[in-house]
Amino acid sequence: MTTNSVPMPTDINLHKKSRVLEVRFDDGQAFMLPCELLRVYSPSAETRGHGPGQEVLQTGKEQVNIDAIEPVGTYAVKLVFDDGHNTGLYTWNLLYNLGKHQAELWAEYLQKLQQAGYERRNAP
Repeated sequence: MTTNSVPMPTDINLHKKSRVLEVRFDDGQAFMLPCELLRVYSPSAETRGHGPGQEVLQTGKEQVNIDAIEPVGTYAVKLVFDDGHNTGLYTWNLLYNLGKHQAELWAEYLQKLQQAGYERRNAP
């Protein structure tokens, strides 16, 4: 593990057919992150807004996939989604936290969709 205590990825594999990004870290953790989760929790301004309370609920992302994974220096990757979204930089810390808190984040996302009256379609 690095000296700044942020786990570093040792392997990143896209499983395109199942729409899952597998990320393994140097602390032994491995996460299977659904593309939908990565897309709806994108760190971009389009999703997060420009400040607290400006988040935009992403809907219709049940079948989203990743077309490309582009390295950004030694600290992040840019994920290019097949819906055209490509503006978020996924730092190693963000990917790790998405994996570590995946169950809670997924439940929060589903709750927000329900509160908005959105029914997921073609969900796996």
